[in-house]
Order: sequence, then C-alpha cells, then structure tokens
Amino acid sequence: MLAVERRDNILETLRSQGIVTVLELSKSFDVTEETIRRDLKKLETANGVVRTYGGAYISKTVHSDIPVGIREGIYLEGKEAIADLAEQFIVDGETIILDSSTTSIHIAKRLRNRKNIIVITNGIKIVNILSDAEAVKVICTGGTLRPRQLSFTGPAAVKSLCTYYSDKAFVSCTGIDLQNGLTDSDEQEAEIRKKMLEQAQEKIIIADNTKFGKTSFAAIAPVSAADCIFTDMEPDETWRAELDRMKIRYSYRGQ
Repeated sequence: MLAVERRDNILETLRSQGIVTVLELSKSFDVTEETIRRDLKKLETANGVVRTYGGAYISKTVHSDIPVGIREGIYLEGKEAIADLAEQFIVDGETIILDSSTTSIHIAKRLRNRKNIIVITNGIKIVNILSDAEAVKVICTGGTLRPRQLSFTGPAAVKSLCTYYSDKAFVSCTGIDLQNGLTDSDEQEAEIRKKMLEQAQEKIIIADNTKFGKTSFAAIAPVSAADCIFTDMEPDETWRAELDRMKIRYSYRGQ
C-alpha cells in the first residue's frame, strides 16, 4: 500500500472512530510505529487531527470520550505549568481533592514527597502514583469504573464524596465558557466534578488555554462557582475583565 493510501485510510478511521493509537495502526497496516507517527504528523495540520504521543484524535463535537492514554499526551507543557502553580498553592497538612483529569495526574506526581497530605480522588492513576508515598493518605471514592478513563463515577462515587470535606479541590473540565460555564464531555464525570467543588472550601479550576471559550456536553457549574483558575497562559482582556468582576482569582505561567 502506498503511503498516501495508508494515510487516507488512517483519516477515514479517525473520522469514524474519533481516535486511533500508534500501536493499533502499526499492527493493522503491518508497518513500524515510527512510520505511523510520520503519517500522523502529515495529517496533523488538516481535518481537525490532533496528534499525541500515543496516537491521534479528532474532536469536533461536544460529546467526545477520549481515553486517558491519549489525553495524557496532549498539551503536556500546559499541564506541567498548571501543576507547578498547584504545587506552590498546596500546603502541608491540607486535605485536597483531585479529579481524574490528566492535569491532576501531573499535580499528584508533585505530592509524593509532601508531608501530612490527604488526597481524595476518583482517579485510579492518581491512586497508583501516591500508593507508596509514606506521608500522603489517599482516599478513593470507589463507584462505577470507566475503563477508558480509569476513573470512578456514578451514585456510589458521589455518595462517597458527600462524606468528606477538603481544604481545596482541583477540578478540570473539557470546556470553560463565560456564558455556558464549566462543562464536561461525560455527564457522570460532570456530576463528580460538581460534587468535588461543593465539598471544598477553596474551588480551583485547572484548565489550559485550549479549553477557554469552549462548551462541551454536560454542565458542571457556572464559572462563578470557582474561587480561582489556574491556566498556562494569560486570559484575554474579555476574560480578565469578567473574572475580575466575579472576583475570581487567576494564575498562569510566568505570572
């Protein structure tokens, strides 16, 4: 098969499935993973294709369920910048809530050597990261497993969260819009994130710049529900004015 034919087939698969992985494509076309990465690089600038470390995806709808393994390779620099801000904001001795987002995974990695921290989470990857951190107590919500996202949701997870209160909650979203508020691509994940915000004294939204001005499928909360927003770039003038009006603090890389 010619390279151009293979790329056409990859694009067709992306349009039908929404996501592809390098490993699966390598096996399907019987070529090396490096060949597939080159193909995805050529497709990246067209047709809404977004390339990640482990594959690629097309996300043009408000309801998209991208596996955590793909999301982990997206906008790494922005997530690292947000995690840096969160690390400085967390004080030893606090109880914090981390959602199952890939940005929260970066925050969790920075907590392994902290002292007397309690972390409440619905994310399996966060539990694994902190499982051998001697001075960090981890509480997992339990609930119904979402295998593609490695997170727990559902009534049992919400009920579990209702029994705890935290100093701070770090909650992500798929989109953040001044009119439509904080939204997520999955309604059950949205319900978990809403409850996490309700159970915290300080409510911190963690969202890279690509999520601003976007609306996804399920409502989490209005923007005004947040006390603070951590992001990787300075919000534009309209956002700054509205956040100032709502008395919501915001921090970004380089500030």
